[in-house]
Amino acid sequence: MSIRIAPPLLLIFLLMIHNAFSGYWSVNYRHSHICALKNSSVIMSCTYTYPTGYQIMKVFWTNGSVKGVEPPDLSEDTEYSQRLQYLGDKQKNCTIRLSHVTQKDEHMYYFRFITDKPDKKWIGVPGVSLTVTDLQVEAPERVTEGDSVRLTCKSSCALTDRATFIWYRNSQPLTERRDRNNQLLLQSVRREDAGRYSCALQEHTYISPAAHLNVMYPPKETFVVVSPSSEIVEGDSVALSCSSDSNPPAEISWFKGGTFVGSGRIYSISNISSDHSGEYKCKSRNKHGEKNSDTVTLNIMYPPKSVSVSINGSAEIVEGDSVTLICSSDSNPPAEISWFKENQSSAVGSGQSFSALQRGCFYCEAHNQHGSQRSDAVTVTVHGVYHSQSHSATG
Repeated sequence: MSIRIAPPLLLIFLLMIHNAFSGYWSVNYRHSHICALKNSSVIMSCTYTYPTGYQIMKVFWTNGSVKGVEPPDLSEDTEYSQRLQYLGDKQKNCTIRLSHVTQKDEHMYYFRFITDKPDKKWIGVPGVSLTVTDLQVEAPERVTEGDSVRLTCKSSCALTDRATFIWYRNSQPLTERRDRNNQLLLQSVRREDAGRYSCALQEHTYISPAAHLNVMYPPKETFVVVSPSSEIVEGDSVALSCSSDSNPPAEISWFKGGTFVGSGRIYSISNISSDHSGEYKCKSRNKHGEKNSDTVTLNIMYPPKSVSVSINGSAEIVEGDSVTLICSSDSNPPAEISWFKENQSSAVGSGQSFSALQRGCFYCEAHNQHGSQRSDAVTVTVHGVYHSQSHSATG
């Protein structure tokens, strides 16, 4: 009787078939590294296998893997218990969801299962590495009106889940073109584009800190405001204010006619006089350009002054003739003129000129709503007319 021994290759083949049917120990993770956004929920997808003939008694996730030490069950940890949800089963699915993640959650995570055999436990190493990132807006410090500007929403790691970025200016959502998804392109930037920009991921509550976009531009909308805006009377104090929209703020210069008279946003005139009447404008200027305001006219009201009488011709007249007296006055508004003869209380005439028919001392008085002034008197002299008679002799 002879005994035949199976060749070694046949033995190895039979062992492989046995292992294929009996199963093997493993834990497979869909992602070995996950980059997640702060405050978001993370899905750690996972499957596991074990040989037939075993019964799974306990499954859990842990963030510790120290040889010889039983790792802690995160579902029993107060830091995780309210945020960790096991989505798997006790057969082959070991997926979990971890919500509201923060930088404190950055660890290695492992799936652990325990069978009904005391010495048959398994932990899936190397596990899943979790990195938690926030978002930051990268923007140029300052740009000039008309430039093309690109803002980038940056994270410290490449987000595992495919993300759609959304943008905000001053907390309001934007619809401008996005370039490469996490970039915002502003073509031919305007001053209205200045503001606080932040970014977020669609369907996520976390919004990045805001970055300020500072848009530089030359002066625009330059104009002058006069205070008081009502009637200006000699002796008042007057302030001219120059308003100009510019970035950076403009330097202001003041001109009366074409003559430089001062600088600064406010040009003040105290105890104003008629000499200050005229046209004023301001010029605003920064390194990007300059702009002149429209002119404003200061019309200073004042009472009559420099009142005088002039005589058209000679002050000596022949009886029966007249002489024209003319009254001159400087005032604003123009004065009304009254004529008086000395030692008489009532006026003897009105208007700029007066015809004197008799001898005497005459003066004019100019008056408007701001005051009055009388001139010095002029004297009109009248000479009589003498006629000669011719006598003839007889005899």
